Amino acid sequence: MAATGFHTADELNALLPGTFPGLLGIVVDSHEPGRLTSHLDVRPELLAPNGYLHAGTVVTLADTSCGLPTRALLPEGSSGFTTIELKSNHLSTAREGRITCEATNAHAGRTTQVWDAVVRNAESGKTIALFRCTQSVLWPR
Repeated sequence: MAATGFHTADELNALLPGTFPGLLGIVVDSHEPGRLTSHLDVRPELLAPNGYLHAGTVVTLADTSCGLPTRALLPEGSSGFTTIELKSNHLSTAREGRITCEATNAHAGRTTQVWDAVVRNAESGKTIALFRCTQSVLWPR
């Protein structure tokens, strides 16, 4: 993924069809440098066999919500980024409705970026997961 600078929410949404986040139905609601909000409508295909939202669905929403805005904060001359670490704490779940995510940048350096995200139940506001990831900034060889 090349360093491409700032994109509007509409431009970021246009990148999703034909990708895993697009398959899941992730939608970007807003984007400004250092912050992105998104949502996902829960449907049966996104549940685990136990009938609750699959943890991988939650992680993908959070990781996508952190990855997309990483592009806007890449240093001039960098060629892209890749996730090198992620962690999530799952505090609640959902079976239906909508979940939302707010991702914020905690650090944007020359070699790494650190992002935090909170995934919530849109109806109740209850926190479903806390997420943190580290992105490695890539440079041309």
